[in-house]
Amino acid sequence: MNDFTTRPDIRGTFGVVTSTHWIASAVGMSILEKGGNAFDAAVATGLVLQVVEPHLNGPAGDLPVIFHSVQTGNGVVAAQGPAPKAATIAHYKAQGIELIPGSGLLSTVVPGAFDGWMLMLRDQGTMTIREVMEPAIFYARDGHPMLPRVADTITGLAEYFASEWPSSAETWTPDGQVPAPHALFRNPDLARTYERLVETAEAAGDDRVEQIDAARTEWAEGFVADAIFEYLKDAEVHDVSERKNRAVLAPADMADWRAEIEAPLAYAYNGWTLHKTGPWGQGPVLLQTLAILKHFDLASMDPMGADFIHTVVEAMKLSYADREAYYGDPKHSEVPMEHLLSDAYNAERAALIGSDASAEQRPGRVPGLEHQADAYIARAARDFGVSGVSAQEPTMAHLTDKKGDTVHLDVIDRWGNCVAATPSGGWLQSNPVVPGLGFPLNSRAQMFWLEEGLPTSLAPGRRPRTTLTPTLAEHENGNRLVFGTPGGDQQDQWQLVWFLRFVHHGLGLQEGMDAPLFHTMHFQGSFFPRAVKPAEMMIEPNVGEDCIASLRARGHHVTVAAPWTVGRLTAALRRADGTLTAAATPRLMQAYAVGR
Repeated sequence: MNDFTTRPDIRGTFGVVTSTHWIASAVGMSILEKGGNAFDAAVATGLVLQVVEPHLNGPAGDLPVIFHSVQTGNGVVAAQGPAPKAATIAHYKAQGIELIPGSGLLSTVVPGAFDGWMLMLRDQGTMTIREVMEPAIFYARDGHPMLPRVADTITGLAEYFASEWPSSAETWTPDGQVPAPHALFRNPDLARTYERLVETAEAAGDDRVEQIDAARTEWAEGFVADAIFEYLKDAEVHDVSERKNRAVLAPADMADWRAEIEAPLAYAYNGWTLHKTGPWGQGPVLLQTLAILKHFDLASMDPMGADFIHTVVEAMKLSYADREAYYGDPKHSEVPMEHLLSDAYNAERAALIGSDASAEQRPGRVPGLEHQADAYIARAARDFGVSGVSAQEPTMAHLTDKKGDTVHLDVIDRWGNCVAATPSGGWLQSNPVVPGLGFPLNSRAQMFWLEEGLPTSLAPGRRPRTTLTPTLAEHENGNRLVFGTPGGDQQDQWQLVWFLRFVHHGLGLQEGMDAPLFHTMHFQGSFFPRAVKPAEMMIEPNVGEDCIASLRARGHHVTVAAPWTVGRLTAALRRADGTLTAAATPRLMQAYAVGR
């Protein structure tokens, strides 16, 4: 629609890499240049993101990947660690906990990210563990330019680290000094951890598969696990509950768990088939929203206009209400996805959208599971207007306004392999650094409820219903697209808006990322303190004052964001003729797409 964008679409035929940090994107491209495939490049990119964006992800965090392999087809790397065996509702309530904290040891589940990366490298990659880990080791050992946002986050927490989390103070404020923006920053403990994993792998022999398996075992049962549990043996950590708590994570929890490959959930829309994780992630909410929006003529609407924005927001409210009522780990709960994606059900849902904004929580009524809808409505009423809610992923919100969040990457190689990954968790705000390892544990258990009988009730071995949600889309003409964004509850909202404009209005990859984005905060948030803000939405100001006024006239409670602050999308496209395109958001001035 526009004659120019903030950046060109990156085009080529050899390979493209796009991620939320320019260094990581460059590293991924270097792996492709060395003969690696998209999976090798994705692993190297993801490991570097742990180093250069430690406020957004870490080795002990969480990882979903959606991929297309030219050899094995489509799949999901399910590397969301489950709740520990001792993580029962009774145990938490005995500690006086009613809402799982957004930071600290009680919010820790089994670390998942590292094992997920290694599983994908082993089964789909071609390179050795040293080849893909060397860039992360280099940047951790020899240093990288500290992002101003990371420096600001550490500054806001430095005093707290010094008084409560001394191991974090040692890592993030070496010699008691807060790192300056753009200054060279090193994490020697993380470098040694990764180098030792590589050395252990190579000691297992020359076979790359045996090496990778040895590293996975060393992580879960060897020196990494030993360091974690030596620390947890005596650790009592202050968290957002304003008290000190001990972990429930135990050695058997790590030793007995490994990441898995699952089939994606698919849905057809306007010539495209979109693939998402199962309902242990929020990914199906995008598919549900598309199923509702099938009943509207979006192509006839101005993609920057009030009619389009209102319709999409109202559809998202309905699908996210279903997320809260029905989603959870399908290994532990009945999740009625077939019903939730059915044409008849979504025709009824679409009929609920009127000309005015709804302020009600309206999950659908699924036969036999109506009590879950009622339970959600009751929770939302209870938590309406809870203070401290953020549009991102808050941790340590009572101490700093710096948010935890997520990273994202997309890779396509010259053979047609495609990868979309959204690593998160294990932020520097989530927990103290494990002494000697250079990284903290995660805080994903905050997504569980301490109420019995829900698909998201805390239970041993159950995966928290994560917000992490990469996307793979395949067109009937042979085109294939991977995309995603950080942003917690907003991930599928921003992806949806971008995808709809791409499909219905012909916006290019970069053009769609440069366009103004919006999201709703109407439903219950996934992160502590789990607030509800009925009818509230946020939008970037460049939609124009008339559009914003029209939305308000329809009953939307509109917060106008600062310019260029909503969304961190990246995407890569392979057309049937083999040509490649990639793009990255200009917001925050750090995401980049590269390729040739």
